[in-house]
Amino acid sequence: MAEMRVDCPVCGAKAGAISKIDTSNIPYFGEVVENSIICEHCGFKHSDVMSVEKNDPAKHTLKITEDNLDSRVVRSQTSTVSIPEAGIKVEPGPKSQGYVSNVEGVITRFISATNRAKVLYTDEESQKNIEETLNFLEDILEGKAEATLIIEDPYGQSKIADLKATSVPLTEEELSQLQTGFTIIEKDEIEKRE
Repeated sequence: MAEMRVDCPVCGAKAGAISKIDTSNIPYFGEVVENSIICEHCGFKHSDVMSVEKNDPAKHTLKITEDNLDSRVVRSQTSTVSIPEAGIKVEPGPKSQGYVSNVEGVITRFISATNRAKVLYTDEESQKNIEETLNFLEDILEGKAEATLIIEDPYGQSKIADLKATSVPLTEEELSQLQTGFTIIEKDEIEKRE
């Protein structure tokens, strides 16, 4: 593991943040690089997990049951994660982070995001939908409901480690509809500006 002091990207404290980079080999996934930055001054935290291996674009699917909540999940910063039965989809953005977790951890992340939505959307219909979604996600965790976890990754760096998970190549149409979290400027757009 490499560890060094860096200037905080948020508060600017000179050598105020600790950056850690570690590589590890995760069974069924291969080699990954884990990077984290924590500022001792302002509390800024950032972590990311990136696969070292280059893979083809893929869609990973798992029927979630109470028996596979502990199955390992690697989500790259460029992948889209969804549970269609709950009406939830998280697409990558500029601040998107990869993570290594398990199915239960992914659901817990969805619960946290849905609870944050309660504060943002205060109208009656939104609050009703949010409560229904939260109840459904809790039912999945308690084994009272089943759902489908889908991870679509245009760079093929995400995985679900479960014998019942399926992985299929993404079609060109599916690829064209996925967000990557990156801003892409086409070469001809740059030439038009010059």
